[in-house]
Amino acid sequence: MTLSDIAEASGLPARTIRFYIARGLLDGPAKSGRAAAYTNDHLERLNRIQALQSEGRTLSEIARLLAVGSPEPVASEPTPWWQHTIADDVTVWVKAGASPWRTRQIRAALSDFARRVQTTEEGDR
Repeated sequence: MTLSDIAEASGLPARTIRFYIARGLLDGPAKSGRAAAYTNDHLERLNRIQALQSEGRTLSEIARLLAVGSPEPVASEPTPWWQHTIADDVTVWVKAGASPWRTRQIRAALSDFARRVQTTEEGDR
């Protein structure tokens, strides 16, 4: 099937099909180039995406469901975070695991921010 054929068969615009391919929801054509070819597997996948959307699922949820092949939601791995208290009313959370160079950058930026917040607070008094 060509892109226009699969668009007609699925009832979706070609632009939407290209978007799904770009988002990783749908594999690219079986044959690429000017004579790109799509298979019945592509059509079945598009029908599944439409069915999940009609259930109210987001594209992110659909991507996870189709990647796993299970209707059960997949829990993401916990991510460690560092908490930096800048002032009594300001706390900044930074995702842990950055490289040492990036960590130094973040700490320098947080120190600068803390100085500016402190100066502002002192000026308010």
